[in-house]
Amino acid sequence: MISNLTQIRHSGTERAWSCVLLALTLILCISFSAAAGGFTYEHDPLDNPHAAADIVRDDEAVYGYRPSTTGSLAVYADEDWSDAEKVEGWRQERIAYHKSIEAMYTLLGEMSAAGNTAEEIARAVSTKRNELRLAAVADDPEALEKLKARNLEKYGHEEGPLPDELYAQYGSWETVAQKAFSPNPGMDACLGLYDDYYDVYVALGQIDDAAAPTSDTAPAYIYILITAAIAAAGCITARKKLTK
Repeated sequence: MISNLTQIRHSGTERAWSCVLLALTLILCISFSAAAGGFTYEHDPLDNPHAAADIVRDDEAVYGYRPSTTGSLAVYADEDWSDAEKVEGWRQERIAYHKSIEAMYTLLGEMSAAGNTAEEIARAVSTKRNELRLAAVADDPEALEKLKARNLEKYGHEEGPLPDELYAQYGSWETVAQKAFSPNPGMDACLGLYDDYYDVYVALGQIDDAAAPTSDTAPAYIYILITAAIAAAGCITARKKLTK
């Protein structure tokens, strides 16, 4: 009788521990699943055609997206976007690049104050952007090689697009100047930065979102000022043509 009771208690204890272990296993599986594919943006990058042309959804990627094999970021498509350590390194380089663009704000302000034309400003800021993009990855030989390969494939030269090529593409120096300040939303999406710069994409006309509070966000406000400065430079260009 006592032996039977002991066996029942042991059996009950084993079942209880089995239930506990099963519960812990489920919790760990759910946690791992959330960590692996649980990142979501408030704003879907695929709603932005400028981003959608360059990326595809990938649940295994750290931030849920990776470059497509057919877009302008195709040279990065073969990288392992599920490697958290690698992606974090690229993310920090991208953040550093975004911060470095402040030098372009300074250049734009100085040239606007000096009364330079839209063409002069466009040539200067587009060249400056090329320099900053290369400088942002200068300490990462692999990333630098990838960027140069992308530039070579897309533009025909490692340093990036030349001002005259951009003018031929966009048709106006004002647009060339504005594009120099435009971040690539696809790369931002792959590196967890899409929501951070969402209002900038709206301010630049990439997305039609009347609900986005562009005037109340610092990055978007800066881009609105950039647009105004470039427009003013366009007026200067027109006046100089009239006085010739």
